[in-house]
Amino acid sequence: MATRGERSRIVPTEGDHRVTPAELFFDLVFVYAITQVTALMAADPTALRLLGGGVVLALLWWCWCCFAWLGNVVRADSGAVFGVLVAVMAVVMVVSLTVPDVYEDAPGGLPVPLVFVLCYGAVRVLHLVTYWMSAPDDLALRTTLRRTALLSVAPPFALLLAGSAFSGLTQILLWFGAVAVDYFGIYLVGGGSGWRVASPGHFSERHGLIVIIALGESIVAIGVGVSGFVLTWPVLGAAAVGLLVVAGLWRVYFGQVSAAAEHRLAGLGGDDRIRFARDVYTFLHLPLVGGIVLTALGMKKVLKQIADTAHYDLSEPLHGVVAWALPGGVGVFLAAAAAILLRTAGQRSVPLIAGGALCLCAGVVVAAIPALVALVVLAGVVAGVLVLEERRAADTKPAQPQVS
Repeated sequence: MATRGERSRIVPTEGDHRVTPAELFFDLVFVYAITQVTALMAADPTALRLLGGGVVLALLWWCWCCFAWLGNVVRADSGAVFGVLVAVMAVVMVVSLTVPDVYEDAPGGLPVPLVFVLCYGAVRVLHLVTYWMSAPDDLALRTTLRRTALLSVAPPFALLLAGSAFSGLTQILLWFGAVAVDYFGIYLVGGGSGWRVASPGHFSERHGLIVIIALGESIVAIGVGVSGFVLTWPVLGAAAVGLLVVAGLWRVYFGQVSAAAEHRLAGLGGDDRIRFARDVYTFLHLPLVGGIVLTALGMKKVLKQIADTAHYDLSEPLHGVVAWALPGGVGVFLAAAAAILLRTAGQRSVPLIAGGALCLCAGVVVAAIPALVALVVLAGVVAGVLVLEERRAADTKPAQPQVS
């Protein structure tokens, strides 16, 4: 608990620092932002729109990651930092409001793509300025911040501004280029000695919470899918099965991935710790969240299709890219989990790799079978992967020494 004096200034964290209520409050705005990304893709479920939704999610993820790193080295509930967090929340709220129309700017209002880009730029600048103020004597950090501004903020922002003047494929490709430049820039400067991870426990817990937020959005998608329709037995069954899928993903992450990654992070020091945090948490957690968002899109469409009994029957399959999004989202999640375990302990998880590959290729099957059956089969696949992965983890766990 921060003292009265600490709450009025920027306060460094310590090794046992944990997530503060201020950070939980900060995450609330990202609940809405992630929901808006799903709505963006659901309004026009095409391959191009899914790519555009992924670009928006990657930009939002960067906004969140910036302050996850910052909150690990300075207390988020200290006066100055908390004031910045509230300001960023207000800006991200504006960003969230623009997401559904960011690729279809309606006439008569503000230029939505430009508002999105300007707000995104404001978040990145606030992050760099606050980091700069947090450690006035840390020359290595200040060097890294200057390199980040030159390589990972200014060029992507220019591409985003250029893209906001276009629409359709051109806009999405320019914004995708901005994301690629941004991530490559962070990769170049993110392994240096300027960044800090003061508390491994806080860093792991922080990312676990954003995974829970994304999983919660999947549960919301189930409810949104049946909103306004008559409650029937198939709807109840589909909702229950959808929840089982979400529970399986939760178990994969928190039962197999999260603790191992935190333990590895705590065992590293110096630049090795920074590189591991960058690779596992900043980079590989993005496809985890992206996979959950795709799964939420698929479940939303499944529940809506089953509930809309006036136009569909139970033999109707999913169509188009949604048929690929439902299992594909799970596949992306499982593949990202396998990549995290490989980076963490050098372990190749055959169940996660095989399950991920199967789900990524399952769209052709999902498009040919009833939607409810596809959801049930997906739940079975997730359960099977989970059982096999837990068995594999138990077999590879080092034996405990015997105490005589």
